[in-house]
Amino acid sequence: MQIDIVRPDELTAAQVEGWASLQGADTRLHSPFLSPWWARSVAAAQGTKANVKVAVLHDHGREVGYMAARAQGGAAMPVGAPMCDYQGMTAEPGVRFDPVALVNALGVGRFDFCHMLDGQDDFAPHVKGSQTAYSIELRDGYEAYAKARREAGVGALKDIDKKRRKLERELGPVTFTAFSRSRGDFDTLMGWKSEQWKKTGQTDVLGAGWTTKLVRDLFASRDPMYGGMLFTLHIGDRLAAAQFNLRAHGAINSWLIGHDAAFDRYSPGLILFQDILRWMDDTPYWRLDLGAGDYRFKRELANATVQVGHGFVGGVSPAALLRSAAYALRQAAESLPLGPVSELPGKAMRRLDLIRGLR
Repeated sequence: MQIDIVRPDELTAAQVEGWASLQGADTRLHSPFLSPWWARSVAAAQGTKANVKVAVLHDHGREVGYMAARAQGGAAMPVGAPMCDYQGMTAEPGVRFDPVALVNALGVGRFDFCHMLDGQDDFAPHVKGSQTAYSIELRDGYEAYAKARREAGVGALKDIDKKRRKLERELGPVTFTAFSRSRGDFDTLMGWKSEQWKKTGQTDVLGAGWTTKLVRDLFASRDPMYGGMLFTLHIGDRLAAAQFNLRAHGAINSWLIGHDAAFDRYSPGLILFQDILRWMDDTPYWRLDLGAGDYRFKRELANATVQVGHGFVGGVSPAALLRSAAYALRQAAESLPLGPVSELPGKAMRRLDLIRGLR
């Protein structure tokens, strides 16, 4: 298997079409984060110094797989990390490759990943741990989905209906907007997210220059195949909840979500989720990805799950040895009955990777 490396802006129109065609043929790969457009938009936001690369797999002269990564020093990570919820190679069914050869082609000592999509067989031996990612599939429409949730004994949608009636009874009707072009509402949502991260002591992901440019570029995009989409819920003239999501093929990825805390008792964020799902009935979109994270609303709304893994691929290099030692420490700590203390090495690794990705 030959592996060529090109920059995202060097991809020809035929290569972009070939990549998109491979992705579109496999519904498991419909995530916008696995698309050629994501690689290009991240590279444009990060600039040429970011060293974003695309690995192109060749089999007897045919291009059969594509994956983007960002090289930093002696290591690489998925393009757009830490803002990409799914990672992996987009390739023809049955294509196999050597991940170590991929690392060598990228010119680094190792490749770190944190949300490797299940089913990526060549990366599977390098996965150190995994978590569940949730999604809502509407193959037969919203009503069929809602019925199946009720039959499964999940009362979340019924509770949302009650909250909606209570809200409208006490405050008046709500207004749902899909593909909103309101710059004011978009800016409000970005402010909510930054404030949320600060209040919870987390890193403000939107505080990095490239992440802000990426999100704003995606909001401004008019590409019919891929881009950002702002959904809003208003109570009167006041924004109550909003989501800025990504779309590609048949999938929408729930990405940046927030709401006005003044309306907490009405759960406007969940009402907005329900409105998005109903709206999807009349669109080409059939899956709403909620991503990883063990939250009650994800467990109750989701009707499909997939595992996403973290780990690394390394050759013989100092960078790989360093990562291997870090994982050894993490796995030793997690095997001990020390409560929250056992989680500290893993948290430290994730935070360092977050900081690396935002630079």
